[in-house]
Amino acid sequence: MRALVTVAIFCGSVSAFSGTFCDKPICRRGFANLFISSVAGVSLVANAPEPCGARGRATLDQSYDRYTPRIVAGGSFYSDEFKRMVGSADWKGLKQATSEPPPKSKEDRSKMDGGTSARAAKAGQFSDARVLVAADLFASAFSDSKISAKTKRMQAEVATMRESIQGINLAAREALGEEISGGGFLGF
Repeated sequence: MRALVTVAIFCGSVSAFSGTFCDKPICRRGFANLFISSVAGVSLVANAPEPCGARGRATLDQSYDRYTPRIVAGGSFYSDEFKRMVGSADWKGLKQATSEPPPKSKEDRSKMDGGTSARAAKAGQFSDARVLVAADLFASAFSDSKISAKTKRMQAEVATMRESIQGINLAAREALGEEISGGGFLGF
């Protein structure tokens, strides 16, 4: 894109040099001013600053600000409402709290944001998509060019939590009669 803009400015300045300026022939001073301004414009476009490609620990502050609110909200939900649901055997609430957002539909694709915000609102309070993905992404911020031991430990903890949440969701669906547990000898 930058190359196209540079070519357009250069071609515009070349056509201005070859023609007339305000229906009068270009004098030396006008030519010099036009040449200097076009060279300055081309150099500004060609040397425009680009965003920095930071990664790893350099993005730790940004990752903290981005993912921690979701992790903290999931933790407070877990310590209060989630434990209460488990204690009272609220299977419908447990299923809803651990359910994933619906898949993308054709209607979602016609929306400005691709339906992301509507689908995210339908995700459970302690679902994989809302809490665990944020924890996984935050864990990856502790690595630079190779995966650090801290990242591996944090991702292992997230994987353990992911298995637990999937198990709770399965148990809630079985308790509600939405899914039949099979297994054992001949399905008994």
